[in-house]
Amino acid sequence: MGPSNNQTTTSTLKSDSISMEQLFSRAGMSSDFLQTSIGLGPRRINLAYFKTMIDLPTLHALNLIMQERAEEPGAAKRPLTLDEVRAWLPIDTIQPTRDPQEMQDWLMRNSLLIWLEAEPASALLVEIPQTGAVRQENATENEFSVVGPKIGFVERLDSNIQLLRYQISLPNLVFKEIKIGSVSKTRVAIVYLDGVTNPTHIQTVETRLQKMDFEVVFDSSQLDQIIADNSWTPFPLFVSTERRDRVVYSLISGQVAIMSEGSPYVITGPSTLYDFFISPEDYYLPWVLGSFFRLVRIVGVLFSIFATSIYVAVATYHYQILPVDLLTPFIQSRQYVPLPPVLEVLFLEITIEFLREAGARLPTKIGQTLGIVGGVIIGQAAVEAAFTSNILIIVVALSALASFTTPIYKMSNTIRFLRFPLIILAAFWGGIGVVVGLSLILIHITRLRSLNNPYTVPIFPFYRRGLSDSVIRSSYNLTTERPAYLNPLSRTRYKPRSEKKTPEEDE
Repeated sequence: MGPSNNQTTTSTLKSDSISMEQLFSRAGMSSDFLQTSIGLGPRRINLAYFKTMIDLPTLHALNLIMQERAEEPGAAKRPLTLDEVRAWLPIDTIQPTRDPQEMQDWLMRNSLLIWLEAEPASALLVEIPQTGAVRQENATENEFSVVGPKIGFVERLDSNIQLLRYQISLPNLVFKEIKIGSVSKTRVAIVYLDGVTNPTHIQTVETRLQKMDFEVVFDSSQLDQIIADNSWTPFPLFVSTERRDRVVYSLISGQVAIMSEGSPYVITGPSTLYDFFISPEDYYLPWVLGSFFRLVRIVGVLFSIFATSIYVAVATYHYQILPVDLLTPFIQSRQYVPLPPVLEVLFLEITIEFLREAGARLPTKIGQTLGIVGGVIIGQAAVEAAFTSNILIIVVALSALASFTTPIYKMSNTIRFLRFPLIILAAFWGGIGVVVGLSLILIHITRLRSLNNPYTVPIFPFYRRGLSDSVIRSSYNLTTERPAYLNPLSRTRYKPRSEKKTPEEDE
């Protein structure tokens, strides 16, 4: 990244004054921005709007009214004014203006912009809110948080674009729409913030999507797999989310989002390993609590991956490392178990996976009942039948519970998968096998890339400033810059609040 990029601030997003030409130039980068005109000869009326933000049936009705009035007998002989156009429209919320900034604000909020060639500096702002575009129940289902908004995406692309434009009210929010699928012709939108996102990331995503040769795109998860840098890894290389706030945060950080028609999930990238352990709730709590809960997630994931493999290694080869006080109950719990530790662990792990898959495929209430009752009954029966020990029941249960601490479901699946090869390695070589497995995982993730960006930044390669929002979540005063490893065009997000209080605040 060149020095010129480092010195760029948020002026590209927050302009004190703009012209109509600049407004239309920025907005015209998005596929959902349209400009049209109606009428004949000198009585031509120009319109501009985002088709995903206004009610199109109402717009068509207004077009018919203006078309009829503009073509009335004798109307072409007299000059047309904005006041006359305003009198034609049967809408109360109409605002005349000469301020391009006000035009931009209204245009991003369900409004139609009307102007005449004879009066290029003046315009009418007509509010036409879209109705019925978003379903009533669009709360997040799989990424729930106690604190913060519950708004999620739906299966309609235009509705999802509208949801993002409600949160980011700038024409710099660009939607590039392409069609993918030789059979389905699915609409796919590439989303980014112009002036923030590095053009290299945008070009990489667009090139990979354009090169796709696929029949039907059912979900954005398919796009995730096809454009990934490495298709042989179990680790997800793109964050897949149904939460609007997570996508908005990714966009303002300098990432690219990909939305697909028919899918309520949006994928964002380039992603890092730490993005999968970040919950939006971290930013709605004080930074101390947010950092604590993030560390709890990371520790929980490490426990989930290595707990059962360490149990196999200790029970098979290294029981001498157990304290004497723990050795006696450990021996008693395994006294009547006929299976070796590796088969004992695999039996319980596979049983847990059976219960988890069955519960996920059944209706919610039945699945919850099956998980609770099935887990209690099978666990108790396994202990009484001497198929497993009490200690292992506790370890496996905690390991399964810890795997759910990750906010992203795809990473949870990866954690579930990694436990099994580590168990096999521990059964063959004990503690050395666990270390070998850990080394292979570390080597693998350091070689991974997401949109040609390293997967393990900011740890490797090391970015000191990136640590402020990776393993921990620092105060907002320390996260004023966008991540440097994303090479954003605009580094500064906001100015930190001064620590000095005014005399009025002290009083």
